[in-house]
Amino acid sequence: MPANAQSTGPNYSVKDAETVAAGKDFRVRLFTLAPGEVIPWHFHSAIADEFFVPDGELTVQTRAPDDRRVLSVGERYRVNAQHPHQTSNCGAKDCRFLIVQGVGHYHFKNLRRCQTRKFVLGARSPCP
Repeated sequence: MPANAQSTGPNYSVKDAETVAAGKDFRVRLFTLAPGEVIPWHFHSAIADEFFVPDGELTVQTRAPDDRRVLSVGERYRVNAQHPHQTSNCGAKDCRFLIVQGVGHYHFKNLRRCQTRKFVLGARSPCP
């Protein structure tokens, strides 16, 4: 892991992650992804993710339903609880995004570790 990288999940690291606010059933975090960084396929049992992009471009992919959104500055996107998703920076510069998670208990379930036929996850890069 690079010296400035922040370990933020079970099996991934990103350039920076800061908790802005947290309570019993919500949290707000500011992430910085360097070009090519990915937060891998996962879902949350009980909470939704609301993404807001103040700088750069963030790619959010979902399964069930399958979707791919490239969010630019000022845009937002919601991923509901139980929906598999992956976030990545496919751009040439750092991407910063604010994520509001809640209301409910936070639970990160990495889909790469799941043995399920319900979701087919590609091993290829999230960036075209």
